[in-house]
Amino acid sequence: RQIAMYLCKFLTTSSYPEIGKNFGGKDHTTVMHAVKKIEALLMVDQNLKKQLFDIKKSITSAYWLLNLLSKTRM
Repeated sequence: RQIAMYLCKFLTTSSYPEIGKNFGGKDHTTVMHAVKKIEALLMVDQNLKKQLFDIKKSITSAYWLLNLLSKTRM
């Protein structure tokens, strides 16, 4: 859940309260804690850093592909 919250913060324009609401009504401070915790882990865990890089790349690639496909169907 903490990684998902981190990704939501950095891949969307959603605020901490908005992200918390979408995670079952969690408080914004829970989301802030999750983001800070993942940021700290990324500084020391190169494996996690690579995994998150790959996940972000997959998500953004899928987003751009879906965006492109939706434009070609118009």
